[in-house]
Amino acid sequence: MKQFFTHTLTLLLVLALVASEANAQQFSKRKQYNSVGVTLNAMNYFGDITPKPSIPSFRAGATRPNVGLTFTRRFAPRLSGRASLSYGRITGDDAKAADQSDPEAKYRFNRNMNFRNDILEFAAVGMFDLVENRNNYIKRPDFVPYLFGGVAVMHHNPKGVDEQGNIVALQPLKTEGQATGYALTQFVIPFGAGARYKLNKSFDVGLELGFRKTFTDYLDDVSTNYVSDPNVLASDAAKYFGYTITGGAGAGNIGYPGTYTENNQAGGQRGKSNEKDWYTTLGISVNYILAPRVRNPKFR
Repeated sequence: MKQFFTHTLTLLLVLALVASEANAQQFSKRKQYNSVGVTLNAMNYFGDITPKPSIPSFRAGATRPNVGLTFTRRFAPRLSGRASLSYGRITGDDAKAADQSDPEAKYRFNRNMNFRNDILEFAAVGMFDLVENRNNYIKRPDFVPYLFGGVAVMHHNPKGVDEQGNIVALQPLKTEGQATGYALTQFVIPFGAGARYKLNKSFDVGLELGFRKTFTDYLDDVSTNYVSDPNVLASDAAKYFGYTITGGAGAGNIGYPGTYTENNQAGGQRGKSNEKDWYTTLGISVNYILAPRVRNPKFR
């Protein structure tokens, strides 16, 4: 994961250098243009409730949709800036993801957690084209691969299913006995790569893979250890999700979080706190180019 973070910082530095070079080239404002777009993505996450609690382990069956709107401004032959607003869901389920025959995953299968988390994200990124366009939008290249990186803010709210099948917000429960709850609004570093294809003078279609480096380990409400004393959990719901269920996994509790067996002793491992959670998007986009107004010269 440290390599991912290093690569992200490197990409941001490259984009900054490119921006400086673009200014020096004095790309004609008459060739600059804007575009608006829609995106449809497959969304997934890396965290504690995956087949293995590390990147790049994920379960394809946990994939959920993500939709978004974008506004892009072309500044230079290779450089554009993009603002986006997107909404999507990530999910995880120990009963489906953890292999009970794997000794390293056994405790997670017994943990029997599941969650869903709806994420709203606003991002601003720089895009570096690997094929430059020194012409106007009409003469832009037919196929352009690109890299991107930037900053984003996300709002998330992990939820779980209680014994009655109700959807319950997990952050207020402080399921690991936290003195204060984790923040639901977080900064994110988005980066990735994509390619776009020119359909005609006004439309592009694209394919993009994006990674989100977060600074929280609670996208799934799982991070550290079980509490040693259930009395520190303030409600029955908190005890249900964060401590014990009478009867364990063999008493009809499969599919519900919080199962407590001999492998999940008080104070024992609940999550893996040495790595933060990530989420990813992979999908297509359709972009419409807003043709710039042509200003006629003034005659006197």
